[in-house]
Amino acid sequence: MEIVAKTKLMELLNKYPQLEEKIIQAAPAFNNLKNPILRRTVGQLATVEKVAHIGNLDVFTFVNLLRHEVGQVEFDKSEKPDPVKEYQFNKLAPEWINGDPEFVVNGTEMLAQGDVPLNRVNELLQQLTSGRFLLLITNFEPQPMIDAVSKQSRTVYHKLDPQHSGTHLTYIK
Repeated sequence: MEIVAKTKLMELLNKYPQLEEKIIQAAPAFNNLKNPILRRTVGQLATVEKVAHIGNLDVFTFVNLLRHEVGQVEFDKSEKPDPVKEYQFNKLAPEWINGDPEFVVNGTEMLAQGDVPLNRVNELLQQLTSGRFLLLITNFEPQPMIDAVSKQSRTVYHKLDPQHSGTHLTYIK
């Protein structure tokens, strides 16, 4: 298995379990990989590229770090692995996030308790009143969850909380 930006995290860890600690060191938000339930959930959704984005790492450098650890030849800058798309934060917040959310899910607390926020978010999205939104609070950019709810044709807006450094706010309707 060749490690590239699009490699799924679960496949990577199944083939190279020794990389778990390197990934957690590079992107501490992935400390939750030690929880078997979260590992299965996050591992199936996240790619090496997503881990790098969430960990605020350069994708090219991160891919090469992982390749080096397992003895694969590192990529040369001239032969970048997979086109790398940057996840862009919207500059202007959409109007629909104004007001109070119908539901708030504290993903940081749930993860600390060993629970999977995606399951709770999906439950509440089924109950969401038309035109209202759910607010997910995490201490990392929940890109795999953003991708999962986007595939459900949900509208998503993500930003850092200007009042609490390191807190990520993800609005879903």
